[in-house]
Amino acid sequence: MFRIPEPELQVSFAQALLEIRKAMLQDALRKTVRKLPISEIDKELSKLVSAHSLASLAGNSLRGEYFFPVPVVLKANPRLIGYYRLLYGYSQKEFYKSEVAGCLKAMEIDGLLSPKNLARLGAFCQSMAKAGALLLASISTEAINTSLLYDLTLLTLGPQLRGGANVKLGTAAILGVFGILKEVVEKAITDSNTNTITLKNAAGRTVFIEFASDPDIIIREALPSGNFRHVVAIEVKGGRDFSNVHNRIGEAEKSHQKARANNYTECWTVVNVDNIDLAVARRESPSTDRFYRISDLISGEGTEFKDFRDRVVALTGIA
Repeated sequence: MFRIPEPELQVSFAQALLEIRKAMLQDALRKTVRKLPISEIDKELSKLVSAHSLASLAGNSLRGEYFFPVPVVLKANPRLIGYYRLLYGYSQKEFYKSEVAGCLKAMEIDGLLSPKNLARLGAFCQSMAKAGALLLASISTEAINTSLLYDLTLLTLGPQLRGGANVKLGTAAILGVFGILKEVVEKAITDSNTNTITLKNAAGRTVFIEFASDPDIIIREALPSGNFRHVVAIEVKGGRDFSNVHNRIGEAEKSHQKARANNYTECWTVVNVDNIDLAVARRESPSTDRFYRISDLISGEGTEFKDFRDRVVALTGIA
């Protein structure tokens, strides 16, 4: 019997692609260009792009703005900076570094063009024209068409969508574990908000369960001296891909080594893969005291959940 999983990731990709096509791919470019004077676009292209490059595109019935950005187009639709980034094969991470084009990130993300960035568009397009000319020269003249350009943008977009999906999975997993912790300590809660759960333990001391960046969730007890007793550091790895689980455990190990250096008593790793080999996982992350599976914690029953619940109660000191 075949057990084919639901294609939920691809469903989300399809929905995201429809939105991105409207915002910054060829559909958006065509829609923007229709509203602009072609003579103005041609004037800027002739200043920024070599006649040879424009001739190569024209020989394949392609206008220059399909390959090279110009200020008039980006001014009309700032989000189209994303089209050229994708076409040239740059990830958001590398393209929006401060030393590359970091100051222009708001154009793609929010569609915003500040007066300062408007003044920078000429220099930006000039730099992009040099990179674009190298890319164009590397493509066989006969192969250049709108379909190829669209495919090139998708080649860059794919990893971006997958990375975004992984971030969402990770965030959802962390929120899930935070919610389970809240249920376990519910009777001792004195205050809570989206980032912190505040408890009063049996000794009358205040305990905080908090979101953190590295590790993902921490539990600390406030001491009379004003310092904290660092109780538990929890790393949550929400990815479901079994083939990559050991890389994620390696990432958890790095985080836990930092937690150990900060005197955390316990370090836990929560994973979203059910058939993980715990013996192998312990070798890959010797700093992890306890491994838990998200599915077991969500179930609210079974050996792993009971162990998790009992340890949280014991280490926070709640009644």
